[in-house]
Amino acid sequence: MNESNMPKHIAIIMDGNRRWAREKGLDIKQGHKQGAKTLEEIVRYANKIGLKYITVYAFSTENWKRAKEEVGALMLLLQTYLDDYAKRADTENIKVKILGDISALSEGMQKSIIKCMERTKNNAGVTFNIALNYGGRDELIKATKKIAQKVKENELQIEDITEQTISNALYTEGQPDPDLLIRTSGELRTSGFLPWQAVYSEFLFLDKNWPDFNEADLDYAIQIYQSRNRKFGAQ
Repeated sequence: MNESNMPKHIAIIMDGNRRWAREKGLDIKQGHKQGAKTLEEIVRYANKIGLKYITVYAFSTENWKRAKEEVGALMLLLQTYLDDYAKRADTENIKVKILGDISALSEGMQKSIIKCMERTKNNAGVTFNIALNYGGRDELIKATKKIAQKVKENELQIEDITEQTISNALYTEGQPDPDLLIRTSGELRTSGFLPWQAVYSEFLFLDKNWPDFNEADLDYAIQIYQSRNRKFGAQ
């Protein structure tokens, strides 16, 4: 890898946990557990190689449509993961941030989220964003309402609204947009993930289920990113 051309921010759609489990004849929740293990390994490696931000799609607003049993098991896994991970993240200097509408989550989950973010908020390593109960259009609606409220209260004039105004109203306020967006499992869509932030991201779709993703795959993704010429519409 070219250390002088490292991406600052990588976003990942962690797809394929269920497919991985079915292919191995396992229960779906085993796929989610293995996916969580893979995630921790990748975030630790991202911190090791000096990435500044890594954002993962953990649970979308559309995922509530899945079977009630699966959603319940996944929520329990996520809460247990946050409770367990907060200490390790703090020890490893990783900052955890949750992106999404946490008001729709259980009281216990909200407490776990707040506790994890509070414990790691002063860490200076990689910022680990977990998109939880996240939807791209929902994020834009909420940002629009924030801006509209400021206009209503005469804190902001309509003519002063800029791209930065919108960026500052998003969950990723203060963070750079993703340089690279990776999706595993071979699916070729973004599924509402970071629609504003990813407009100039490089995309990489890998035909590998998330639980099988490893450090070498992240290295490969970064090398692919470094081989591309980012023009930002200039040519």
